[in-house]
Formats: sequence, C-alpha cells, structure tokens
Amino acid sequence: MKNEKVVVTGAAGFIGGNLCAELLKRGYKVIGMDNLSQGTAVNVREFKSDKNFRFIKADVRDGKKILSASKGARYIVHLAAYKIPRYESAMNTLLVNALGTKNALDAAVKNKCKLVFASTSDVYGKNPELPFSEESNLVLGPSNVKRWAYASSKIFDEHMCFAYGMDKKLKFTIVRYFGSYGPKQNLTWWGGPQGVFAEAIFNNKKLPIHGDGKQTRCFSYISDTVEGTLRAMESEKANAEIFNIGGKEEISILRLAKLMHKISGSANPFNIEFVPYERFGKYEDVMRRVPNTSKAQRILGFKSEVPLSKGIKLFLKWYKRGKGIKE
Repeated sequence: MKNEKVVVTGAAGFIGGNLCAELLKRGYKVIGMDNLSQGTAVNVREFKSDKNFRFIKADVRDGKKILSASKGARYIVHLAAYKIPRYESAMNTLLVNALGTKNALDAAVKNKCKLVFASTSDVYGKNPELPFSEESNLVLGPSNVKRWAYASSKIFDEHMCFAYGMDKKLKFTIVRYFGSYGPKQNLTWWGGPQGVFAEAIFNNKKLPIHGDGKQTRCFSYISDTVEGTLRAMESEKANAEIFNIGGKEEISILRLAKLMHKISGSANPFNIEFVPYERFGKYEDVMRRVPNTSKAQRILGFKSEVPLSKGIKLFLKWYKRGKGIKE
C-alpha cells in the first residue's frame, strides 16, 4: 500500500474519473476536486464509499480550496481546464486555465508537492513538421481567431510550470495528451468525436463531420492515457520534462466515423453530415496531429498498448451498457 495522498483537479471529468479509479486501485489516498461545470458526479460516484477517497466541489480559481486540499499531499495532478471555445467566448478558456494553473502551482510550492500538469497536443498548432516531438516548434494562428485561445492558455501554463520550477524549486512534469477516449467520456464535442458519433449512430442521426473529415488524429484509449500520466507522476526522471501521451494509429475523422459505425453493429444506415468550419466563425483546424512518443518510451518505459479497433469496441460496450442497449 502506497498510502500517499494525491490531489486530482478535474476529478469528475473523463480523464479525472478514470485516473482516480486507478490511483485508488494502486493504494493511494485521493482528494478529487471539481466544480461540476463540465464534469459529472457520476464519474466519481463509485468511489463514494471508499475511505481513501474524498470529493470537494470547488473551482480551480479558488486558490484557498486547492491549498487546503493539498496539505500533506505528495502529488497534485492538475487536469481541470476549459477547452477550445467553439460555441462561446474565449474568456473562460483563458481565465480558468491561467488562474487555475497558477493556484495549483502555488499550492504545490507551499505544500511541497510534485505537480503533474495536463497539457494538450493542440499546442503544436499548425506546425507542418510531423510527427510532433516534445522539442517541436509551437505554431499558432492569429490572436483574433478564438480557436487558438486554448492552445495559447496551455502554452502559457507550461511556461509557468518551468518558471516555478526554476524560481521556486518546484518539482513538476508536463504531459501532452493526444485525444483520449473510453468509458466515462463526455458524449458531446467537449469529450471528442467518439461520444458524438456513438450518440448519432444509435439514435439514427447523421454523424457530424467537421470540414471534409480528412483531418487525422492519433487517439489514445483511456487506460493508456492514465498509465502514461501515472508513470510521469511517479518517476523522478520525469521531473522538469514534457511527454507526449498518444496513440500509434493515425486515422482520419471520416474513417473513424465509418469504423465506429461498422464496429457498433447498428442496423441503422451510415449517414454523415459535413459541417463547414464557417459555422464556428473564424476557425482553423489542425489537419494532422501525430505524436512522436519515443521520449515517453525511453524515460518512462511507456507506450500505447490498446489498438484503436479494440478501444472502440470497449468504448461502445460501455456506451451501450449505459444506454441499456442490448449487445
């Protein structure tokens, strides 16, 4: 039994709920924090009777709450964030991500915790040189395109981590996620295409495809995302390092939609609707997002293990069980 305390912000989110489950399984004591604006209490309900888990409903912008929760903790895993603002202003994305991360960093310094900061592959932006390594340039679009607010906020947060490490001797690790999916995933675009596609497939609706669907991603099944995060958290060799955490299989969004429909076994016809980017105002998509994960393999001994087809089967099994759909 490790019997060490870990604070997880964004604990009721998709990655947070799965991370808390694995931490408890491995013998950690877990304090989960979430304001439930995007996460859901359902994602942490299974831990309610676990004596090693405590949930605090709180906003990451409340520095006092994070500071109090992390007393005696060895680690803070900072997952809480606002994502790409497709349908609203960029204000929440910028303020939640900047202020929340500063509060997590301050708490980690004062309570002598190691901080694991969850960043994103979106920081690589429009860099045309693939695959992306942790040393690749971060190339963003113009500031008047709000789509880049998320990547900008995460880059700022990464710089804060390194500044705190240098000036305040903070131990930290940064993980850049490349599109996770699996059980507990948000079924709107907040959670990614898998949930949206599943909802469309089983409700006999058109699958919405942004642009022409030729944009590609390398998705990571949630068990791999969690494993990579925990290895970065526990390893001293990971301190002051950045790691790409992503899958090995590059797939277009259109092909993902076809694959999910095929694996689902649904009798409903495969119908798609192409959604032009103009509907989101000034919007720029990243056409290819492919990680170089050799650094994580070399330092952490980590690589993605779950093939995409298997992961989609597991995700759809969870989805159908939750919706009461017979196999």
